[in-house]
Amino acid sequence: MSERKYFGTDGIRGRVGASAINPEFVTKLGWAAGKVLAGKGTNKVLIGKDTRISGYMLESALEAGLSAAGINVGLLGPMPTPAIAYLTKTFRSEAGIVISASHNPYYDNGIKFFSAQGTKLDDEVELAIESLLEAPMDCVESDKLGKAMRIDDAAGRYIEFCKGTFPSGLSLSGLKIVVDCAHGATYHIAPNVLQELGAEVIPIGTKPDGLNINYKVGATSMQACRAAVLEHSADLGFALDGDGDRIIMVDHKGNIIDGDQILFIIARDALKSSRLHGGVVGTQMSNLGLELALQNLGIPFKRSKVGDRYVMELLKENDWRIGGEGSGHILNLTATSTGDGIIAGLQVITAMLQSDLSLHDLAQGMKKYPQVLINVKYEPSDEDYLQHEQVLAAVAAAELEMGKSGRVLLRKSGTEPLIRVMVEAEDAELAQKSADAIADTVKSITTQ
Repeated sequence: MSERKYFGTDGIRGRVGASAINPEFVTKLGWAAGKVLAGKGTNKVLIGKDTRISGYMLESALEAGLSAAGINVGLLGPMPTPAIAYLTKTFRSEAGIVISASHNPYYDNGIKFFSAQGTKLDDEVELAIESLLEAPMDCVESDKLGKAMRIDDAAGRYIEFCKGTFPSGLSLSGLKIVVDCAHGATYHIAPNVLQELGAEVIPIGTKPDGLNINYKVGATSMQACRAAVLEHSADLGFALDGDGDRIIMVDHKGNIIDGDQILFIIARDALKSSRLHGGVVGTQMSNLGLELALQNLGIPFKRSKVGDRYVMELLKENDWRIGGEGSGHILNLTATSTGDGIIAGLQVITAMLQSDLSLHDLAQGMKKYPQVLINVKYEPSDEDYLQHEQVLAAVAAAELEMGKSGRVLLRKSGTEPLIRVMVEAEDAELAQKSADAIADTVKSITTQ
């Protein structure tokens, strides 16, 4: 398969005004996508965005490029990434385009695509779009230009979809829930979903100004959500990221419940109610405690490469339904076609209500193992440092000492010249000692 030049594991992302995230390139990208998608069905593409100030500019650029290719455009405005996946299917569109850099700061942005089925684009389609980016841009005749229209009821449609994934016999009445929307795309969605299901909602991070997305709020900055839960004596809190596809939770005692714990709670509840359908997919970075807790329940567990794209691939390969990452990207293909923070949160609350247990008590079923991560800088070269005999020997020594109560993972960063040394162990001191020893060995090899 050809190497991608622009598309990463989650679309195209970068700093606004630099690299590919500028009006000229994005117009060309819209045109190239339109040419690849043209004539395949409805000839319509949806565009949604998060709350970054650059979203206006990039939306206009995409709209111009798609129109030049003869594609009609439906403009959704600020909407969560999973909402765009859902609406792409319900409107029978050729594709959905999301303008978002997820959990990144406001000065970054990105473009990602969903297929007509609400899933990530196939590799072949992405490569076809990339190949057209090298061709001269043209324009269809005036009578063939695409039209653009605003879709005003998008938020209401998605709110109803989220509510529809919650059991009809249950209510959130009596629950006090903090919802942190990261000043992002869920600010007008998540509080309404929970309120309409009966909860008392304390919303934070719901006043986007174009520049404050993910700033000291949301799934990557949990202090605000935790403080609000404790201040209001809430039953739980959940924090979404800027585009709403990740969730991290807080129990009533202020403990952070991460993606691995959320995945465990959802999988165990699915097992109890005979809805599991196979096993669970995590990633190389999923906590060892998740693997062991699922093992104790007899639930099969497999690890993919880091990235929800790879989790999805392994789920499909095994015909399983549930997977995710510690960062809060949770996939449940029984409910929806992509990672969805709001729906994952509702699934955890469902488990709470059906078991009559608090979030704190539910999370006790999984013991998180201490994890140490050390980044080692290196100068790129032809040598594969990870296969060097001294590094392999250091890893083997650590694994021998830890036995089945620990795990070592070495991998190169996909974005920086770093070797990531990760060690998990039941004993925190042993994890630190093992990680230090391996990292020191890697440093000595890379600086020779």
